[in-house]
Amino acid sequence: MDWGYINARMRGMKSRLLDHRTLDNLILQPDLVSLIGELEKTPYHDDIVEARGRYSGMPCIEHALRSNFVRTFKKVLDFSINEDAEQYIRIFLHRWDIQNIKTILRGKNIHVTNEEIAECIVPAGELDEATLAELVRQQDTKAVIDLLATWELSWAKPLTTAFPEFVRTGDLGMLECALDRFYYEDALRSVSARGKNNAMIRSILSLEIDVVNIKTVLRMIRDHVEPGEAKKFLLPGGLEFDVKKLDHLLTVNTIEDAVHELAGTRYRFLSDTPEIAIRAQKISVIEKKLERYLVQQGTKAFIGDPLSAASLIGYFWAKYNEITNIRVISRCKTADFPVENLKEELVYV
Repeated sequence: MDWGYINARMRGMKSRLLDHRTLDNLILQPDLVSLIGELEKTPYHDDIVEARGRYSGMPCIEHALRSNFVRTFKKVLDFSINEDAEQYIRIFLHRWDIQNIKTILRGKNIHVTNEEIAECIVPAGELDEATLAELVRQQDTKAVIDLLATWELSWAKPLTTAFPEFVRTGDLGMLECALDRFYYEDALRSVSARGKNNAMIRSILSLEIDVVNIKTVLRMIRDHVEPGEAKKFLLPGGLEFDVKKLDHLLTVNTIEDAVHELAGTRYRFLSDTPEIAIRAQKISVIEKKLERYLVQQGTKAFIGDPLSAASLIGYFWAKYNEITNIRVISRCKTADFPVENLKEELVYV
């Protein structure tokens, strides 16, 4: 099977993504009941109908979105009978293994119920629903890590290595950072060979690493964490920020100074952040701008070479963004968020 066939299929699936008009119509719905009714008129119809038989309100939407996401990417794997294509898809889906393990560890760390943890799981990666359910049933964070190690799953190694530091500090970020570092190092290693497809994947992965690191630096500056301690949470392999540049960024004193330092990079758009937000150290505003930039760069891949992995990259980010937008809309409905401000919370691609 060649890339031309895969790209034709991906572009066909892209045509079923929600357009701007449909998203705007969802925004205008007065409540969750109406929103669910409108989603039933979209390609999410089957997922909504199935979810409505068991849930209502926000749980109905969340279940439908999870089901749709998992089913969509299993479909992509099924028709991508191409070694390179399958490798790239699995790189992207493995991030859900990471996210699911983080979700379970967070739940165990703050002692929420197994049912609450299970509701936040998206079994789209290597770890299937049964495997994740068994991890959720474990007593605590150590038991979860021990079970991963017993199963000889790759995610266990970074967690086992970082666990003593977690015990010493009580900071779950140590475990989460270890997982992120392992994921990105493994992903970059798998596409280290020459070739345009590998180069595209490396570029978007390295861009993600930059975004993760900038967010981390901003939090460390806001929380007055010493640079030596903060370095433990940074990831290698960024597109624009190597170790030397990150070390320098950690030495600035304020969020305002950090944004000024970024003015000479591809992240200069952060200079447009409202001054009042920067002075109040509302880094969530900056994080949102970074996430929007990442999504926009990912979806731009659609205009790349049609005989390459470009459409796989573009579709992944477009689908991820669509589901994120629907979640934002639905959560704003539960919080009586002003309709006139809701568009500003979405990323249109």
